[in-house]
Amino acid sequence: MNWQDKLRYRYNLANIVEKLIVINIAMFILTFAVNTIAFLLTGNQYSTGFLTEWLSFPKDLLDFAIRPWSIITYAFMHAGIFHILSNMIILYFSGQFFLTFYSSKRLVNFYVLGAIFGALIFSLSYNIFPAFQGTGKSYLIGASASVMAVLVGVATKAPNMQVRLLIFGNLKLWWIASFLVVVDFIQIPFGNPGGHLAHLGGALLGYIYTKQLDKGNDIGAWIEDSINWFSNFFKATKSPKMKTVHKSKTKSKSRKSTPNKANQEKVDQILDKISKSGYDSLTKAEKDFLFNAGKDL
Repeated sequence: MNWQDKLRYRYNLANIVEKLIVINIAMFILTFAVNTIAFLLTGNQYSTGFLTEWLSFPKDLLDFAIRPWSIITYAFMHAGIFHILSNMIILYFSGQFFLTFYSSKRLVNFYVLGAIFGALIFSLSYNIFPAFQGTGKSYLIGASASVMAVLVGVATKAPNMQVRLLIFGNLKLWWIASFLVVVDFIQIPFGNPGGHLAHLGGALLGYIYTKQLDKGNDIGAWIEDSINWFSNFFKATKSPKMKTVHKSKTKSKSRKSTPNKANQEKVDQILDKISKSGYDSLTKAEKDFLFNAGKDL
């Protein structure tokens, strides 16, 4: 396998929580690299934030109308190491608990809806309430609203599930979620009120979404449908690969490569199955085949 196949193999073995973390880290590295290059080329520190500005969610409604994608992309941007580290740690542990009760696609629904609802609360806080005007940042970045949606969502589903922390021992999920919600409430008067309200918006979305699921209503189904539509659209627009016909003198070489090609096709099918339904959906035979194929990496 070439290095692209190896990366695809490793990425597809990861669950959705790990994939979201990879995307967040990749965006953080990309932003840092672009900003650094911009500074080295211009020598102007004010020219280094154009990528962040382009992908962050603005408090001004006119700016949002110019870049509507920012209502989602901001949830994959972070301001610093501590910012992304704290969010990814909470996302990892809460996400693993989440997958105990819900599917990978539903976790994406929570993540995206949490981002959207948090951004709307952020925008409303600055454009409706005069007390917030002129305070805090003019844009919103970070996965906090999405992470809070996942955390509060699973804490609502299984409030008494316990998490073992090295310092504090066993803590119930609802204790942890409640503590983070209270911290955001307390911090509102001390700076960046819109950001903290966005976190609370994500938390509220997580609670409402879980309660609606308990009633049989999936308020985030449209997100899953939209992702499926885009996925199918891009698959349909891909041009078919050209097939090469070998002459008779290369038959022996073609026959020799057929088993490897067949194995690769089977690996691809298994990886696609993992991507859609998760590793646990594989049969024992498929897991054994994938394990043996991995030895050739």
